[in-house]
Amino acid sequence: MKVKNLRLITLLILLLGAVGLSAQSKKEKKEQMKLVVKELLTSEKYKIYANTAFPMRGRSIPLSSPYALEVRNDSVISYLPYFGRAYSIPYGGGEGLVFKAPLKDYIMEPGKKGSSKIKFSARTAEDKYDFSISVFDNGAASIDVMMQNRQSISFSGEMDTKTAEK
Repeated sequence: MKVKNLRLITLLILLLGAVGLSAQSKKEKKEQMKLVVKELLTSEKYKIYANTAFPMRGRSIPLSSPYALEVRNDSVISYLPYFGRAYSIPYGGGEGLVFKAPLKDYIMEPGKKGSSKIKFSARTAEDKYDFSISVFDNGAASIDVMMQNRQSISFSGEMDTKTAEK
């Protein structure tokens, strides 16, 4: 009987210790993620993968392909889908939000609850794009794109933090 009670007590102590360690490691992981996100944003070299599109009209659209927006110091590489109304586009539909262009007026400022707000514009032969990005401490991000010749569209997704951790 004493042996069973002793085993039960040691098992209970081990379980409680494991719960305490996992809670601490979760907090540490959260702090580490926060540091990685801040480091990527200040380096101005980051990639955001979009997983949901929010057109001005209609429902949200879950995205299955690896659509992304990448900022590399002085240029932006956009590989995002477009759903919405176009006012003036080239014959054949144009390229939409698939382009590589130089950045203009890049501004990063702190947002609410530890988030970061990023604004910049880019121009291609087809259109002018104004981006507004919100990046949160956990790597979650939202992208708002306003264009001159098309309706606005928004995306939600996550920052690529895997490459920075390695």
